[in-house]
Order: sequence, then C-alpha cells, then structure tokens
Amino acid sequence: MRVVVAPDSFKGSLDAQSAARAIARGIGRERPDVTVLECPLADGGEGTLDVLLAATGGERRIVNAYDPVGRPIDVPVGLSSDGTTAIIELAKASGFGLLAEHERNPLLTSTYGTGQVIRAAIESGIDKIILCLGGSATVDGGAGMMQPVGLRLIDDAGQTMLEGICGGQLSRIWRIGWHNPPEGLEDVHFTIACDVLNPACGPNGAAIVFGPQKGADAKAVQILERGLAHWASTLEHATGKKIRNEPGTGAAGGVALPLLAFCQVEMVPGVDVVFDAIDLAGKVVDADLVITGEGRLDDQSMMGKVVGSISRLCRGAHVPCVAMVGAMDPEATLAKASLDRVYAMDCPLEETAQRLEATARIVIRENL
Repeated sequence: MRVVVAPDSFKGSLDAQSAARAIARGIGRERPDVTVLECPLADGGEGTLDVLLAATGGERRIVNAYDPVGRPIDVPVGLSSDGTTAIIELAKASGFGLLAEHERNPLLTSTYGTGQVIRAAIESGIDKIILCLGGSATVDGGAGMMQPVGLRLIDDAGQTMLEGICGGQLSRIWRIGWHNPPEGLEDVHFTIACDVLNPACGPNGAAIVFGPQKGADAKAVQILERGLAHWASTLEHATGKKIRNEPGTGAAGGVALPLLAFCQVEMVPGVDVVFDAIDLAGKVVDADLVITGEGRLDDQSMMGKVVGSISRLCRGAHVPCVAMVGAMDPEATLAKASLDRVYAMDCPLEETAQRLEATARIVIRENL
C-alpha cells in the first residue's frame, strides 16, 4: 500500500514539512507496512521557497535588504541546482509576519526590499526568477519594488520620489522613467506564482478584498484603491498594455502590475509551480490514498489553494483524498464535497503536531 502525504502549512503552528512528518509518523505507527511518500506543499505564498528548495535540491543564499518599514533584514533566496533560476518569496522581505501589530498599515509599507532582492538576483547572472506571492504586508502595486530595479517615479512637481514608496503615495506618481536598471533585466523571465486570482483594482481587487487583512481601515482602503487605479493607469499609458484586470494582479497588493508592464512575465497559480516541481501528478496516480491538510478548511480552499487543487487532481486520477484540518467552516460545503473525508482536529495550536499524528492513525484505520 502506498500513501502520499501532501499537506500545506498549518499557519501559526506548523510548516508544511513538519506537518507531513507528523502525519507520516502516525501512519508508520499504525501500519508499518505502508509506504509513505512525504510531499509538503505550498500555494505560492509563505513557505513556497522552502518547499521548492527541498523539491529541487537547490541552495539558499542571503541578500541584505529592507523590510516593509525600511529596517535592514537578511532575506533568504533560493538558487536552483543548475544556477539559472532564483526563487524569491516576497513574504521574506515584504511580509505581514515581519511586522508588529501596530506597524501593520499598508498606507505606510513598501515592497522596496523585494526589489532589492530581485536586483541582486539579476546582477548575479540568473536567467529566470520565480517570484512567490502571498503573505505580503503591502498594497503598493509593486511601485516600491521597482525602485531598486531602476524605475524612477516622478511626482507632479517633476521631482524623483524618495526610495521606498508606500501604498499611500501611489496617487502622487505623475510619470515614470528609467535610471540605471540592472544589465540584462530585459532578458530575465519572471514566473509569478500567485496564491489568489483577484484583479488589481475594483470590488474584487487588492485594496478592497485584502487591504483590511493587512491593517487598512475603511478610509485607508479608499486611498489604496484610488492609488492602485491611478498607478495602473500610469503604467497602461506608458506601455499601451491593459494589465489591471489580469487574474492574479491583486495578489500581494498588486505587485505584479509593473512586472507585467515592463518584463517577460508568466502568471501561474502557485500550486501549479509546486505540483510541477515535485511531479505530484505522477506520485498521486500510483497512490492508494492521498492525505492533505491545512489550518482551516473553507470555501476559499477551492480557489487556487493546496487542498482544493489536490482534491481535483485526485478526483481526476480516481484516487481517494482525505483532509486533516485544524478547523472547518461549517458552511464550507463546496470544499467538503470535493474530498472523500475531512478530519477536523479543533485543538490548541501548540498541540497540532501531536494531534496530526494521532489523527493519521485514525485515517489509516478508516481508509485503508
């Protein structure tokens, strides 16, 4: 018998690797005869760097950059085993988790640090960048990110705006130009791994849907929405490209907008990047059971997230798929229907590992 263990992280308690190990331990104690294949997953957001490095045998480098409020920080970056591809997780430089609660205000946060990491990667001679979005503290439309990459942002007085532009300053951008971009920028191919499919602007956009989660009150959301719309118009006018409604541009506060405008870019669901890297489809087709999981199951789980994506993969391969979750929204009917069974643990965060191990024994008894 063969079981594929493929969880996402359990936010606030366990990363995906630790969750997979806990589930595998439980299976081994219940059925030592079962072959367990651990496949920790991510959706393009936090944790994707670790998952991709483990899957591809890459190595970790450190880049000095700034966090969302301008403090120096060491940012881990992945380098593929052949040295051609950099894996950059936006949350490592511009993430929500880097800030104290009182610092969480997307009017005052910037993706400048992510731009510093991108420039360092390009100057190292790489050909491709996988930029993993999700978990950002920002709604600056990627304007801050582009400043270290050489994009000049000019206000209505004709002055170059200071480095580290924040979400609350987007409406002040009057025009743009270039100054000292890294050599070879035009030849670098970006794969943007998105964890949501929302557009940048409008009722389903970055400011209105995700701004409140990042600390924006109602007034701040209005300012951010106006700023994003203005910034998108500025980019569209400069390049002739219509970009604001592209699926995924709402991820990480609109950070993909300027990359779509100026660079070679492919927007890809983050789960697809991870699934391809580890050949998950090939592993699932040979399995007798797949166990996935995440911290909370709700109908958002079906929108480009790990659990929904793996349940569809398993259904197509006619392999049973069960989920172990920290908690479940009672109204998550769509998500629950996509799975063969759901095991909700409802335990304190500090007990997640032990409960995963114990629940895995129940899962194996009931499903193999």
